[in-house]
Amino acid sequence: MAFQYNFPTTIRFGAGVISELPAYLQKNGLSRPMIVTDPVIAGLSFFKKIVQDLQAHSLSVEVFSDIHKNPVKSDVYKGTDLWDATDRDSIIGIGGGAALDVARAIVLRVHHREDLFKYDDLIGGDIYVTNDVPHFITVPTTAGTGSEVGRSAIIADDETHQKKILFSPKLMAKIVFADPLLTMELPPFITAATGMDALTHNMEAFLAKNPHPLCDGIALEGIYLIKNSLEKATNNPDIESRSNMLMASMMGAIAFQKGLGVVHSLAHPLSSLLDTHHGLANAVNIPYGMQFNIAGFEEKFRRIARTLELKEETGEAVVQYLFDLNSKVNIPHHLSDIGVKSEHVETLADLALADFAHPNNPKPVSREDFRQLYLNAL
Repeated sequence: MAFQYNFPTTIRFGAGVISELPAYLQKNGLSRPMIVTDPVIAGLSFFKKIVQDLQAHSLSVEVFSDIHKNPVKSDVYKGTDLWDATDRDSIIGIGGGAALDVARAIVLRVHHREDLFKYDDLIGGDIYVTNDVPHFITVPTTAGTGSEVGRSAIIADDETHQKKILFSPKLMAKIVFADPLLTMELPPFITAATGMDALTHNMEAFLAKNPHPLCDGIALEGIYLIKNSLEKATNNPDIESRSNMLMASMMGAIAFQKGLGVVHSLAHPLSSLLDTHHGLANAVNIPYGMQFNIAGFEEKFRRIARTLELKEETGEAVVQYLFDLNSKVNIPHHLSDIGVKSEHVETLADLALADFAHPNNPKPVSREDFRQLYLNAL
């Protein structure tokens, strides 16, 4: 069953809703979309069918897929060059977090041509996002980042690897086509890593220090959906588990407008320095980051444990659950298993301290804390 809701983005959700895309474009007077995706998705059969369906409706399609798995500024500039050269009238982001971040950043750059990082939200750059933006549509193909319902893009500097946030309500999609059928063929590793990313978003949002009861409720429901669906979606997927994970992913992205925390600040440097998959970086680090946060926030962890239906409603039980869940979906427990070496720790600690996520952590995180967390996880 397909259904629609607004929060505030209009979301068409259900198996097969992607078939509505050509009619939506025509209804809105759009005939020349540029699709932004990643190189892997661009070669998959379902993607080719989407393009063919658009072309069958006499729509002119241009595809941009020359992006890194951890997007950098030059990806955005190359995509904007294609926009300029091909006279497009709309942008469709199809994919996971990387593709949707690049798509959203191109949406910004089309009518904002100063240096991309002038618009970095961390230095107040959102005030410069004043012009109109192209019609923007998102189509998620993973259940992890929830970027399809977001209003920000994370793009790294090509040289320093530091991640910047481009943010504005103008960057929200006009509509999301969330079709769980597009996630059915995800390999187990990607399903697991992106699913743990969604769990990290929901958990960190719930713990984030900014008050936002609406986000707290959404985050807890997202945790519950993932608890009941991630293992099955990874190891024996069906449409129900895939639908629940896709919904939980969007819920995490809605909830983390409240903020994220220490786990994301541990994960981001792994992606920028070592090109680690973002979901995998979060998955390995989340038990250690949650352990760090327990003291002083026992009541919050009791509520998480209750949502997970654990026998013991404690933070320690939550941490053990996370280790166990990683095992069930074949995520390693240690950073050394994913290519991190002891000589990386000092640089990682510097990058983590400079990261934008941890100021919203429920407790302060020092450089020494980050260093020790990396050593604990190594």
